[in-house]
Amino acid sequence: MSTLSVGTVSATELSVANAASGSYFTTLYAKANTSGTDATNAFAKANAALANTSTTLSGNLAITGTVSSGSNYISPYTGMKNRIINGAMMIDQRNAGASVTPASGDYTVDRWQAIASQASKYSVQQNAGSVTPPSGYKNYLGITSLSSYAVTATDSFQLRQPIEGLNVADLGWGSASAATVTLSFWVRSSLTGTFGGALFNSATNRTYVFSYTINSANTWEQKSVTIAGDTSGTWLTSNGIGIYVQFSLGMGSTYSGAAGSWSSTLYLSVTGAQSVVGTNGATFYITGVQLELGTVATPFESRLYGYELGLCQRYYAKTFNTSVAAAEGLGTDYLFYKQNTTYPEGVWHFPVEMRTAPTVTKYNFRSGGSAGQWTNSSSDSSNARVLTTTTRWAGFDNTAISVSASQWWLGGATASAEL
Repeated sequence: MSTLSVGTVSATELSVANAASGSYFTTLYAKANTSGTDATNAFAKANAALANTSTTLSGNLAITGTVSSGSNYISPYTGMKNRIINGAMMIDQRNAGASVTPASGDYTVDRWQAIASQASKYSVQQNAGSVTPPSGYKNYLGITSLSSYAVTATDSFQLRQPIEGLNVADLGWGSASAATVTLSFWVRSSLTGTFGGALFNSATNRTYVFSYTINSANTWEQKSVTIAGDTSGTWLTSNGIGIYVQFSLGMGSTYSGAAGSWSSTLYLSVTGAQSVVGTNGATFYITGVQLELGTVATPFESRLYGYELGLCQRYYAKTFNTSVAAAEGLGTDYLFYKQNTTYPEGVWHFPVEMRTAPTVTKYNFRSGGSAGQWTNSSSDSSNARVLTTTTRWAGFDNTAISVSASQWWLGGATASAEL
């Protein structure tokens, strides 16, 4: 059975046709912005007509508000509704599923950055603990506390994603027309109680703290929070940082405040929130993170693996297979060809255009070879260098070695254009 539910209907005539026979079996007329008994009766007739049949609606229908069909919410937005990249945690180019203890600022699973005011307080791993993800998901990001650390006033431990300004420009934040957004996610922790997080701008002078409650330990729970857009402050709409979305793993009192409103003070969690780093072995797992326009948390936008990988590669790319973490001496490639009589040269074309000209790191192909140098499988270069980079390619050469004509040289590289 289908249910037609709308907000405000403009003046129109709406015909409902039986799909099997094509005959029109009911027609209703709704006055402009009508409400009350007339609207109730009109939609009662429409719902009765739609019951247990396949129907076609003809005529002009203008709707303000939301549309639902039965228990399903129909989003009024098309295209890429989720502004979070890799919200399902399925891309892990840097670590290929291995556990890492990140330094502050390191990126872990693609697009997710670890912040830690004290070193070695937690580890991060795709699918840490090998628990079953929520239905419909294959991966999650897992955080494990490595000690029982009591946070001080100025401590800050975070998991966050900086969203590029180009991807949130339509929200209009910083103006009178700032749009409302909804953040939703699946979370599981060995701890229960109140947890916190925040959205904030690149200047860190406009912050919205949110809170959520984990009711049962070691159980996946879905959470959502609706946030009225900020009408103040500066929110970048360039290729810089537009919005930070941040989850607290332990926050000092300096960065803790009340939830539910915008502030010019850098608050990153709600006062009294749980501290994951405060309990040795505590776990915090998260997946299905979605930030979307509107006041309702809609079903998670699942995207094809190759599409999601391309979104991630705008910020980090590598010559290595996606399932292989970059390292020296792996025997994986790309190739350099001797193009003149004195030194090898090569060009790496990135898989997608990167956010900005990236920082490129070189790796030796040969096991036991000199770090960052190119090899012909028996000897290494001595002055391999990144000659130039653009958002589309990187050029390399070596000015300190003479090679035989047409000789191949091998090496690997990564490119980072993270925010």
